[in-house]
Amino acid sequence: MPLRRRPTAARRPSEKRIAPTVSSPDHGLSELAQIEVNLETDTSTLWAFMRPQGRPCQNPEMLADFSRLQDGIERGFGNGSLDLNYFVFGSRFPGVFSLGGDLSLFASKIRAGDEAALVGYGNACVDVLHRNMNALNLPIITIGLVQGDALGGGFEGLLSFDVIIAEKGTKFGFPEILFGLFPGMGAYSFLARRLGTIRAQEMILDGRTYTAEEMHELGIVHVLAERGQGEAAVRAYIAGNHRRRNGQQAIYRAAREVNRISLEELRKIVSVWAAAAMNLTDRDLSIMERLVLAQDRLRGKAQAAQARTVTARGLAASAR
Repeated sequence: MPLRRRPTAARRPSEKRIAPTVSSPDHGLSELAQIEVNLETDTSTLWAFMRPQGRPCQNPEMLADFSRLQDGIERGFGNGSLDLNYFVFGSRFPGVFSLGGDLSLFASKIRAGDEAALVGYGNACVDVLHRNMNALNLPIITIGLVQGDALGGGFEGLLSFDVIIAEKGTKFGFPEILFGLFPGMGAYSFLARRLGTIRAQEMILDGRTYTAEEMHELGIVHVLAERGQGEAAVRAYIAGNHRRRNGQQAIYRAAREVNRISLEELRKIVSVWAAAAMNLTDRDLSIMERLVLAQDRLRGKAQAAQARTVTARGLAASAR
């Protein structure tokens, strides 16, 4: 998916994206298979959207794209040759931000007794998360845009953003306890610092889903948007914070110093998570595998809906 440049005012959400008019290296961003990237020059905002190939989860290839995306941003904007004020990250999968970890991979590695593979996967996740929570060491503000449900690792990833903007009615939660695990890639570290250890444990252990409205009351979601208006809410947020962006970015940097989370801490928790995973029973794994089947059905419905939309557009175009 190529890196595109576009002026802010030239596009409404329903309009076709405008191809770049200025030729410059994209630092590998055009090579990402599962992430769409667009550069909005008027506001110096980089928009990135997941386009998962398969179930809307963090498969190993998606994780590799995450890492390449971060490398490309650091190369493209870290030397000061191009301005970048905001990095916005969302998903194009209908109704889903991310369902989290690759449960099919987890089940297969657990059944094979391959704890090292689980540790490797978990470390890849927290490496990406740690870089994001530090804004790639750039003077930028990171925004997680939630237009669909964020569960498990999808919710964990969002916690690494400076700002979370979510559409009303979207769901958040950690279902891992339902099959005997816990979210081991950042959730506890982030939530304990924001909500306190007792409230963090309750949220992880109750296994329930929370609405965006509830997350807003807790201070996890910063801005609530109407359904279908997530991108517009991001634009409004950026426009409204134009004059104070420098101070705001500095505050988020200070917050990272006050609530510092080291990569070593995250990796130690991954090891605890992987060891716990190896103790799961056949019943636990069966529940995990049933969730995979449910995700596959969700993917099938999304593909069918997309095919119907494409067909309807083709019929409408031919009728004109």
